[in-house]
Amino acid sequence: MNNSIYSSILSNKKSGKKQLAVLLDPDKLKRDALAKTVALANKSEVDFIFVGGSLLVSQEFENTIIEIKKRTKIPVVIFPGSPLQISNQANAILFLSLISGRNADLLIGQQIVAAPYLKASSLEILPTGYMLIDSGKPTTAQYISNTLPIPADKPDIAACTALAGEMLGLKLIYLDGGSGAKNPVSAEMIRKVRQTISVPLIVGGGIKTPENAYAACKAGADIIVVGNAAEKDFSLIKKISYMFETNRMKEFT
Repeated sequence: MNNSIYSSILSNKKSGKKQLAVLLDPDKLKRDALAKTVALANKSEVDFIFVGGSLLVSQEFENTIIEIKKRTKIPVVIFPGSPLQISNQANAILFLSLISGRNADLLIGQQIVAAPYLKASSLEILPTGYMLIDSGKPTTAQYISNTLPIPADKPDIAACTALAGEMLGLKLIYLDGGSGAKNPVSAEMIRKVRQTISVPLIVGGGIKTPENAYAACKAGADIIVVGNAAEKDFSLIKKISYMFETNRMKEFT
């Protein structure tokens, strides 16, 4: 099985290089905005483009990936909201298990449905422990998943949950405030999780400024994900990338 993307993530984690992913929701981006975002991602040397959403109604999922691939060599990684969000047009898929909730369908049920399709695909499979963190307001992910997020002031719960995910064999942990998050995941929670696990840590949701991104990196995030905020302010991608570049040779500790 191809594992080039995961190998790259591990290599960058080992060297201390932080990575940036831009999350694109096919329901929210029109074609001209998609082209502009991908062009900015190219110029800003973004590491990954994540594609997906909690609720896709436009039927443009695969077409969006095709359009992205026409415009960039940046790896496209599916961030699936359901087993229907699978496409060989992408490079990889975050094979998510919602370990923060108690919804069995999102813990293992949907994964069973998707598994045979993924085995037959050419996608690199990235087993990921997905954890919803309270962001100050209800999010689409919270509503659709029918689960309660981990309270923002309970870093110990987050750390133990992440540790359990790693012990179960998950290769990535993803702390997410959800689409449209009011607040980013706290530095305290990121730091506690980072101190507890050894696998790469992805953090997204509520990252609206370069300062938010820097704080997450300094606390221990390996990959930063920006989504809604970048859709509202295209320059955010460039600003965060510049922040990464100017701190690339420094320790985020």
